[in-house]
Amino acid sequence: MLFRTTDYSVTHLVEAIDRGDVALPDIQRPFVWKATKVRSLFDSMYKGFPVGFLLFWETDAEPGARRIGSGDAVPRNLIVDGQQRLTSLYAVMKGIDVVRENYDRTRIRIAFRPADGRFEVTDAAIEKDPEFVPDISVLWAGRGFHGVVREFIERLGSRRKVSQDEQDRLTEALDRCRDLCNYSFKVMELSRSIDEEQVAEIFVRINSEGVTLNQADFILTMMSVFWEKGRVDLEEFCGGARRPTLDGETAFNWYLRPQPDQLLRVSVALAFRRAVLKQVYQLLRGKGGQGLGRDDQFAVLAEAQSHVLDLGNWHDFLRCLERAGFRGAKMLSSDNAVLFTYAIWLFGRTRFAVPPEQLEAVIARWFFMAHTTGRYSGNFETQAERDFAMLGDLDDGDADGFRAALDRVIDSTLTNDFWTIGLPNALATSASKSPSLSAYLAALNIHDAPVLLSRTSVRTVLDPARTSRTGVRRDHLFPRAHLRDTAQITQTQMSNRIANMTLVERRTSGEDDPARFWAAEIEASGLTEDEILRQRDLHALPDGWEEMGYHDFLSMRQEGMARVIRDAFRLLSDPDYSPDYPAPGGQVTVTSRRAYHGVSVSDLIERGLLEVGATLVDRRPDGEAATAVITSQGLIEIEGEATRRRPPRRSPWAAGETGGSSGTPRSTACCVRWPRSGPSTCGRRARVSPWTDPEGRPGRPAGRRTTRWRRARPGDRPGRPHR
Repeated sequence: MLFRTTDYSVTHLVEAIDRGDVALPDIQRPFVWKATKVRSLFDSMYKGFPVGFLLFWETDAEPGARRIGSGDAVPRNLIVDGQQRLTSLYAVMKGIDVVRENYDRTRIRIAFRPADGRFEVTDAAIEKDPEFVPDISVLWAGRGFHGVVREFIERLGSRRKVSQDEQDRLTEALDRCRDLCNYSFKVMELSRSIDEEQVAEIFVRINSEGVTLNQADFILTMMSVFWEKGRVDLEEFCGGARRPTLDGETAFNWYLRPQPDQLLRVSVALAFRRAVLKQVYQLLRGKGGQGLGRDDQFAVLAEAQSHVLDLGNWHDFLRCLERAGFRGAKMLSSDNAVLFTYAIWLFGRTRFAVPPEQLEAVIARWFFMAHTTGRYSGNFETQAERDFAMLGDLDDGDADGFRAALDRVIDSTLTNDFWTIGLPNALATSASKSPSLSAYLAALNIHDAPVLLSRTSVRTVLDPARTSRTGVRRDHLFPRAHLRDTAQITQTQMSNRIANMTLVERRTSGEDDPARFWAAEIEASGLTEDEILRQRDLHALPDGWEEMGYHDFLSMRQEGMARVIRDAFRLLSDPDYSPDYPAPGGQVTVTSRRAYHGVSVSDLIERGLLEVGATLVDRRPDGEAATAVITSQGLIEIEGEATRRRPPRRSPWAAGETGGSSGTPRSTACCVRWPRSGPSTCGRRARVSPWTDPEGRPGRPAGRRTTRWRRARPGDRPGRPHR
């Protein structure tokens, strides 16, 4: 017989878990249900409804199997189906914490109202409601059933009158809830003689939710049974990848929140150069593999996993992704590309001893190629094993051979036809997670391109730690309303094509014809002619694009975007290429596209705030020892040359900064910010500071650094900052 059936009460199952007779292999799901499903489970049991049967697998596992409880007995059964139900019952009846998907520990608190037999997930309102027992765990793990009943009746009686008959009914309902520990589960026990393929097939056929088992589930189960520390290390690494900390280094990153089975793939790739996990499962069972037994194979896996989970290796590898222009998970469309590239990086680091700088350069190119072409999608296991086999003939320590092997694959994949035909065609889509779109954004990062018609860097805008783009967004070059009205294009897939979208700051054009708004947008940007030319090149805007037909524009811009990507990819091979990305979470300053109009120097002279002949001193610590004098014509005379022109972007002469840093003026004219109630004699509304002193003059908030001009005093030296 392949199986036998039996009945077990909830009490028997909980005690078996405590003793270790029933072990938790995490073969189906590593974490419990949401609290609402646990509530529904208890409600169904209370009403006498069937809640499904359990599927166990008899095994001869050795001590050390991972358990829900704390028993040390050798497990007689592994839970194949029913893990969520048993974990939920055990956690509630024992009153213990459970681990959520984010690896946080929490209690599942289920409340019960005896008056009508209602179960609820405990919240603040239920906690205060005397009609509820706020946590039914006290019925089994508390201070005794009669004490719980007495306390509940007294609490309810303090709110309203409770008759003796009602007390009897409430006590009976609570006793019925406590008796759920005697609820009987039908259990099917699979024979120890069947193999894992038969177990998986049985599970798939009987599971009502259509959940499937894979080979990674079985390997993780074997790790739980035969090498528990390895499984625990995987889980702790995955938990650390989700939680940033200021106390020491962790696996936290902005690219991938790995699952244990994903890191397992990297470990087995490094250990056995295998990607097909079915073969690895057989190796770990001691079948095949150069006559090595199970313990020997686990030793090989343990050595490989130590490299995979090494935090130094992990973060060094992720720098390769940043070098390739990828800043975070939002730019990734394939986790497999990250995982298998990490395996190849580990081959280069541990087996071939490639110098760090050379390894970073070649792996950045490899990842760019693998992610853009979808190398590890579809039948990815076969492709990955081909890549591992390519390295199998190289001698250990052959760094040059390793780099040459990867370069050959890259060059044979990214051919001229790919750049001129394949990639432009791949860009002909509206998919927001398209690998080709990610490649273009990565190319903008590599080129350190600014947002269109702005001086804000794309690298800053794509900061993975930011949830807001602070005024920068992807918008249409040909607005949808214009396409609808002039070209009868109503399909979203057509108007949202990648080639019709670009990163822009706030635009004023609305839904107008680009032939009418483009010139005005350029003028409003305040960019120089050279800046405009560079931006048109990096944003792949054809000459006269605003006058083109829409389909011609899409075709030409797709080709231009492919060219930008190709140029960026070539930069990755440049030994002088060294990207400098802002740290994630830093402050983003979006440059204003509108000119600043404030109070003029003449206004200050007229109001007695600035005297003719006053000397201004360069306030920068690294100033150029230059001085300036205020003339009677309201001009600033710098080293004998009077000027009205706008100061340079980092001019030390732009006065009236509030909250800025030395040498980086926020204003774009020689003026100060006036109080909100103050006049503006220049005829335009002045941009003003929101902070004023009690007399209405520009001030500053407590604790905020404010840099201000003052007149020179005796003893001041040119070039010395004065505040």
